[in-house]
Amino acid sequence: MDKFLYYLVTFLESALSVVGIRATYEEPRYAVVERLDRGVEIRDYDSRVAVETDARGQQDGEAFGRLFRYITGANGAIARIAMTTPVETGGRLIAMTVPVEQGAAGTMRFYLPRKVAEAGPPEPTEAGVRLTQIPRERLAVLRFSGTATTEVREQQSRILAEVLDRAGQKPTEPPFFMGYNPPFSIPFLRRNEVAVRLPPTKP
Repeated sequence: MDKFLYYLVTFLESALSVVGIRATYEEPRYAVVERLDRGVEIRDYDSRVAVETDARGQQDGEAFGRLFRYITGANGAIARIAMTTPVETGGRLIAMTVPVEQGAAGTMRFYLPRKVAEAGPPEPTEAGVRLTQIPRERLAVLRFSGTATTEVREQQSRILAEVLDRAGQKPTEPPFFMGYNPPFSIPFLRRNEVAVRLPPTKP
């Protein structure tokens, strides 16, 4: 990809996300199978591939930097990689999709586009960064806007837990956060989500 075009597209799509426009970003495929109180959704996600690293929480700039370097060239293809969906594929091109997942277990993930996953993503070249295959799974998700501080995420996680308890749903892991906007986005236009993994459905 032409260097000028790469930076122009990255800037324009980042600017759009500031005002809540995320149509240019690829998201993991899912189907909403049930809606519960307080806006909680039960979603079935397709299998997907992510690049992940150990993190100290949502504001861990070092973890974000390692993942960002992967999509901008610290990979076996030494590719210049777009922050959003690719504009053109000059060789191996990888986009950063949304959401960015930040788990309570101390990991941060970028999901990779489906075409890259199907073709076989390049291996990371930086220590501490790894590829992971995520199988089909069921999540319970609560969406909210605003600034996702630790306190706010904990409050939303409690709401999610209460709704699931009333519905008789038992999560298999602690809640995690999924962010869809850069930190400089207008707060009330942001899409934030807290989620938990649920037991797989029986065939």
